[in-house]
Amino acid sequence: MASGLSFGSKSRLVNLTLTQRSQRAIILMLVSTLLTGVCGLRLAQLQILQGQYNRQRAEQNRIALIPIPSDRGNILDRNGKLLAANRLSRSVYLRPREQSKEEWKQTAERLSPILKIPAGEILDKLQQAGYRSAIPVRISRNLALNAFITLAENASHFPGLEIRGESSRYYPNGKTAAHVLGYLSEATEADVKAHPDYPLGILVGQMGIERLADRKLQGTWGGQLVEVDATGREVNDLGLKPPISGESVVLTLDLDLQKTAERALGNRRGAVVVLDVKTGAVLALVSSPTFDPNLFTRRISKADWERLQTQENPFLNRALQGYPPGSTFKVVTAIAGMQSGKFSPNSALMTYAAINLGGHLFHEHGNSGYGVLGFRNALAFSSNTFFYQVGLATGPEAIAQWSRQLGIGTTDLGLSGGSYGVVPTPADKEKLFKEPWYGGDTVSMSIGQGLVQATPLELAVTYAAIANGGWRVKPHLLYSQTNEADTRPKKIGINPAALSVIREGLTAVVQEGTARRLNDGSIPLTAGKTGTAEVLGQRDNSLFAGFGPVAKPQIALAVVVENGGYGAEAAVPIAHEIYKTYFKKTSKR
Repeated sequence: MASGLSFGSKSRLVNLTLTQRSQRAIILMLVSTLLTGVCGLRLAQLQILQGQYNRQRAEQNRIALIPIPSDRGNILDRNGKLLAANRLSRSVYLRPREQSKEEWKQTAERLSPILKIPAGEILDKLQQAGYRSAIPVRISRNLALNAFITLAENASHFPGLEIRGESSRYYPNGKTAAHVLGYLSEATEADVKAHPDYPLGILVGQMGIERLADRKLQGTWGGQLVEVDATGREVNDLGLKPPISGESVVLTLDLDLQKTAERALGNRRGAVVVLDVKTGAVLALVSSPTFDPNLFTRRISKADWERLQTQENPFLNRALQGYPPGSTFKVVTAIAGMQSGKFSPNSALMTYAAINLGGHLFHEHGNSGYGVLGFRNALAFSSNTFFYQVGLATGPEAIAQWSRQLGIGTTDLGLSGGSYGVVPTPADKEKLFKEPWYGGDTVSMSIGQGLVQATPLELAVTYAAIANGGWRVKPHLLYSQTNEADTRPKKIGINPAALSVIREGLTAVVQEGTARRLNDGSIPLTAGKTGTAEVLGQRDNSLFAGFGPVAKPQIALAVVVENGGYGAEAAVPIAHEIYKTYFKKTSKR
């Protein structure tokens, strides 16, 4: 019996299989040929029949991502008056990929005299973005009208250049409150490194509230995806992410009070601080000389910069710098003496023309004593020898401790460039100067001279504590912080009887002492202390610190006029103007 297929059957089966495979191969070949033919025809259509059109379209049309800056939030005073706002301006942008690196060198040379920007600076910005970048780079803000006309008339000569309208920072009051507000500039490399999310060309605060509240004011940039032709004209809008405007910031400043303080100080070097005695809200903060932050809303010219440099450090916030406080510091010595238990509010001491300490004479001003005085009259007459004795008995450590309790050496506003006052102990002097402490150091400390320094802000905080019954306020500039947990006043435990006799003494200074000018009947009765601080080789600094009205204290202030002479001569008249403005405003409420 046969055990499988015969040879003939096997042969027919193989032939049948080959035939089926050949058919499939032929079909596959036909399909492939057809597809290749279709593709070839399409390529011929695109490259031959429509080649010129497509080449022109590819050359002329680009897709560009246009960043849209957000409007910066306004800055307002406590009554809603504008301190910093925005207005429409024109900015110049360049699209890096529209020209080669070599072409941009020539373009930058042509743009430089028009925009008054060095060609190298233009090229640096393009280099930073990358020459193949599709994102436009802003190279100039606040374009001047003549430059705008020149660029518009010669648009064809500047491929890749675009002029866009956007908001620009504006300070409607010029120099007013410049040290508080600060200014803007394009983010530096350090800024971008600290905030990698910053878009190229973003403006950030470099000083003052503009820096302190930058994130809140800044908002969020948007972006627009557009199709543009070779001249930069938009031909199709492909999508938009709208920017989010920054939030407005309300300050504690009173614009009217700020202007009065600045006008009264004038162009003299010095500072003024005005505080709400209950909350610590800063109502005015002045430093002179100053600057106009509007200078920085555009590229600052060499001439403008040189003019700034002719002044004596206009960017230094003198309200936050230490000065010898002179006799305004005597209230600290008085509090330390009474709190030490070595003196009571009723204590009295003999005063002298001078006291002899280790063979050195420390004089009373006027070189004659006042007889027996208590704390009230010692402040009224500003007796040096009275406070020499209180200081020596109390000791420098206790005076330094109460200085810190009252805010000297421990108070700031969070603004950049500020410093603290200094009331050193013997240990501090040994550490800092490698010198021992002498009795003369204590004598000088007790009347606010020698190594003692206090900022105008700290003096205002100290006098606010005397005015409000012994609460140390936390000074602040943001209105939203008033009465918040971290800015609430802190009770520092001063004996009410001690505060009472000090207030009586400060009131007597105004009624019968060196600040009598404040008692002319034009304002309610106030209290305070003048100070005259020695400056080696120069005229004395003039100081005044005080509060008012006596019946129900509302504000405390401190004034320093560098080389102004006696406190009554330069500082008191400034305080008088501030009080007049403040009480005039409050009488209308």
